[in-house]
Amino acid sequence: MELLTLRDLFFCAGNKIILNRLSLTVAACEIHALIGTNGSGKSTLASMVMGCEGYTPASGDIILDGRSINDLKIHERARLGIAMAWQEPVRFEGIGITEYLTLGDSNLDPATLLTAVGLEPSLYLQRQVDRSLSGGERRRIELASVLGLKPRLAILDEPDSGIDMLSTGDIISVVKRFKDNGAAVLLITHQEEITHIADRASLMHKGQIISTGKSATIKAWYKERKYQAGNGEE
Repeated sequence: MELLTLRDLFFCAGNKIILNRLSLTVAACEIHALIGTNGSGKSTLASMVMGCEGYTPASGDIILDGRSINDLKIHERARLGIAMAWQEPVRFEGIGITEYLTLGDSNLDPATLLTAVGLEPSLYLQRQVDRSLSGGERRRIELASVLGLKPRLAILDEPDSGIDMLSTGDIISVVKRFKDNGAAVLLITHQEEITHIADRASLMHKGQIISTGKSATIKAWYKERKYQAGNGEE
């Protein structure tokens, strides 16, 4: 059963077309990987589904459970069960990590959430979400917070970004946990090790989905298209 349907989305920034009649479906409890070269519109698409300010489609529909959510604001979409981990984690200067992880539910166990993302709770529960954390640490803590929200749809924009390769296994475990908790995952990544856990994958190129299928097949397409397009050309 389809949880998310994106139909003919069109979006411009200035005179540049970012999304060009893009269509995509994500099934309930599916891990759906979205791959493509830098500049292909992946993060724009993620922000549009989340309802971030300035990312309203010029045309097309964003449909959740058969209902158009185009007119809903970000907090309204969050109430429907959409959550997102941004490519560049947000800093909340002055807020404690424990408080940050339990904002959505005071009954949550922050130690369990930290352990799930490969962090030792005793080293972090008394710290704050601030500049003392590395990019990788902030990335993990943001993933822990999204996990604690128990979303129906988790949008993960390059969750492996800023995390060393030895920790990729932790990220894979987190992505799988979302699915085990009953969530669908829209997974934006360049890492083959992470892409292979997807139930399906889609290749995005110049604002369009050009192929959807098994992750191994789409990875092969990605390598070919990346080579043909050249690094970063979009």
